[in-house]
Amino acid sequence: MLSPALVHVVLPLIVFVSILLMLVRPKSIPEVYWISGGVLLLVVLRLVPLQLAGHAVAEGSDVYFFLIGMMLLSALANENGVFEWLSSLAVRSANGSCTRLFTLVYGIGTVVTIFMSNDATAVVLTPAILTAVRKAKVQPLPYLFVCALIANAASFVLPISNPANLVVFHDGMPPLGQWLLSFGVPSILSIGATYGMMRLLFYKDLSHCIECEVESEPLRVAGRFVLAGLLLMIVVLLTASQMKKDLGLPACLAALVITAVVSMKNRSNPLRLAKEVSWGTLVLVAGLFVMVDAMESMGALRLTQGWLAEAQKLAPAVGAMAVGFVVAVTNNLVNNLPLGLIAGATLHASHAKGLIQNAVLIGVDLGPNLSITGSLATILWLLALRKEKLEVSFLDFLKVGAIAMPVALFVAIGGAIVMQTLAPTH
Repeated sequence: MLSPALVHVVLPLIVFVSILLMLVRPKSIPEVYWISGGVLLLVVLRLVPLQLAGHAVAEGSDVYFFLIGMMLLSALANENGVFEWLSSLAVRSANGSCTRLFTLVYGIGTVVTIFMSNDATAVVLTPAILTAVRKAKVQPLPYLFVCALIANAASFVLPISNPANLVVFHDGMPPLGQWLLSFGVPSILSIGATYGMMRLLFYKDLSHCIECEVESEPLRVAGRFVLAGLLLMIVVLLTASQMKKDLGLPACLAALVITAVVSMKNRSNPLRLAKEVSWGTLVLVAGLFVMVDAMESMGALRLTQGWLAEAQKLAPAVGAMAVGFVVAVTNNLVNNLPLGLIAGATLHASHAKGLIQNAVLIGVDLGPNLSITGSLATILWLLALRKEKLEVSFLDFLKVGAIAMPVALFVAIGGAIVMQTLAPTH
């Protein structure tokens, strides 16, 4: 058994190295192995009791259920041609204009992010868009960057738009009406600002015309069933949100029911879709819960609580801006999954509410638009491009993100400040 003084050195070191290796991925070893290996080391060295680890894993149950439901629905929609239909519809509706195509892809990405979560946009929509723009024989990168950036810019429109929302508000998700009052205007400003910045950045590419005709991709009957099921799921989740209920289990159950109905319609085995669920991602998230709880148990979060307390001493608008930008930039150093967990734990321990809490969530959700290390969804987006022989370097992404993210973040937090000012006081 290590001495208490040594524990305070070794435990944070293992956590830091594990997260660093998750981001760097030496020899392309998947992220889950570095995090789960770190957790195993913490348990073997008795730095984390099994009881604490089990409690931490159980804390994430709502997030696991939500991710399973969304991944299952994304796989179902992909298998039944929903994303291909949407992307081909965008190309045909562009009428030869690259600018119009960009706007349509941006709109589709926004809708998918809002109602199916940012992971669906970054991971599942991206290959479909790439296939469509290649058929149209246009420069694909502007449209692919749309999939990456809108996945974060629109990820706080609804609680269901980003799993990180469930993490930050794990101690009590606001009801839907309150959520929309707090984040409706900031989300619109974030989406609009990101669109405007990307239009400017890709101005030359979007000034060209689409010379190639793309055949129509009719939506199959099964695809229509999937769309109908998605609408039903959205209603279920929004109702659960309005009733201040956890979203994970309703999402998972709704996805299972929709999968069963569509599989019976297709006369196919629904179990085959289980391999489309990224079980490694669930293990990764569970491991991060353990690591954050371990840090919290040794009092390491007192540092973040102290920083938050100092920010709360500033004028409300200044404090919100400072917190939002610090959180947003830090995302890209440690990834938004662990940061979301740390931020949620810090907010809970500090009993912080209102504008500061809203600024933290906006920073967690929007910050990953700065670089490719900001979120797991962006990393998966990058891997999807590499499978298609497309390379986007850290610097390539940063050139776009360094302009688009700060502008969107500033106007989004500004919108949150205005909404807080206009909110009735009791």
